[in-house]
Amino acid sequence: MCDRERGWCEVPKVRTWQLAAGAAVVGLTLSAGAVAAAGPWDNGQRKAEKQRVAAHGPTGGAHHQAPPPKRPAPAPSAASVLEALGGPRTVSAEDPTRADGLAATLGPLLADSGLGPAPAVCVVDLTTGERLYGKRAEVPMVPASTVKIATAAAALTALGPDHRIPTTVVAAPDADAITLVGGGDATLDRARLAELADLTASSLRERGEGSRKAATVRLVYDASLYQGPVLHPIGPNDNIAPVTALMVGQGRLDDRTRGPATRSADPAGETARVFREQLSERGIRTSPPAPGRAPADAVPLAQVLSEPLSSVVERMLTDSDNDIAESLARQTAVATGDKASFAGAERAVTEQLRRLQLPLADTRFADGSGLNRRDKVSAALLTTVLARAADAAHPELRPILTGLPVAGFSGTLEDRYSDTSAGTGLVRAKTGTLTGINSLAGTVAAPGGRLLGFAFLAADTPSPYEAQPALDRLAAALVS
Repeated sequence: MCDRERGWCEVPKVRTWQLAAGAAVVGLTLSAGAVAAAGPWDNGQRKAEKQRVAAHGPTGGAHHQAPPPKRPAPAPSAASVLEALGGPRTVSAEDPTRADGLAATLGPLLADSGLGPAPAVCVVDLTTGERLYGKRAEVPMVPASTVKIATAAAALTALGPDHRIPTTVVAAPDADAITLVGGGDATLDRARLAELADLTASSLRERGEGSRKAATVRLVYDASLYQGPVLHPIGPNDNIAPVTALMVGQGRLDDRTRGPATRSADPAGETARVFREQLSERGIRTSPPAPGRAPADAVPLAQVLSEPLSSVVERMLTDSDNDIAESLARQTAVATGDKASFAGAERAVTEQLRRLQLPLADTRFADGSGLNRRDKVSAALLTTVLARAADAAHPELRPILTGLPVAGFSGTLEDRYSDTSAGTGLVRAKTGTLTGINSLAGTVAAPGGRLLGFAFLAADTPSPYEAQPALDRLAAALVS
């Protein structure tokens, strides 16, 4: 169960629903197409998105119980999206994306009690960067997980979308000792660690070490890349592992790959223990692992790399992955020469966002994940990040748009939006949830052919069960 007093948790709800395969393909493809219309991007539609489209076919998909037979829901209207993809755009006096039209549309919805006493909103045209509507748009508020949009922008700016994070094994010259060196890859899993064990065993045999049955290789692990406290300020929590430069399976003590789970108190040590077992299975005997530092004159033996940063960012945003978010904040610090700690990451992220000329007045990035209530950003900042990501001058930021969950289809929006909602398949947005804090920021193709970026921030909300539907109605209203 999630601890809402100490960490976020997207509130799942059980529902049995089914979109027709044709409607699913149309909705998701058009949503991705609307993103492409904002400018060139390198990666194309993600394979994960295509797989999720297939998973929502008539069988109900891998993550859903098979629903009872029923008439398929109608496909979302494609007219406005096709217009955004290159057709002529006309803006009339009745255009709902005019400031007065948006005020009339969003005003009554913002008065919903589920959004607390003073929600903030900002809506911009992503093609031009023009603000179309704002209310308390410059007021810094606790963003919860929508701060991950800013974390992604900082990391992509500092490192570039093609950067890969290494995990390495090195050997001391003329000594039967190896060191497992963490590079900060929070996506490292047992399969990739096993690949590293294969490469390490082969290298040791080529060196003539570990080939004799009686030989024992001394095993050291080095997680010194990150500094400062490893525990997030919220303390031990199922939503995040201790932040270390070496971890496998994000420190989870079960088979889950996302969401809350009991975590190891020592992810680096646990990774080294798993690595020792894998080496043993390959005929390499090692001593029990011990913490230490790689020798300055160490010789590289083996290395595995993460997926490109573009893919890592997409996964982080889609699943609202806290462990990846904190690692990206620290990777930003490493890349810019700052201390790879919570404080150093805050400085580095802020500086990279300043390079993007974002509105940073009174903002704070106390962490990369949004679990820290000391984070403060404005709705205007979030929409400006989205506008930069849509700008052809910043292709390196495109994964921010392609990584946003798709309403009714993927990530933290998979179980939000109904079959008949105008936003299903067309809203792409990052969610945010803490106790009393709810937020939503993303993109939507609106009537009149405009591709919009939006951010809704709400504080002192009575319940996520009231706040989340209210936020979803706001985003859906931009479609209809």
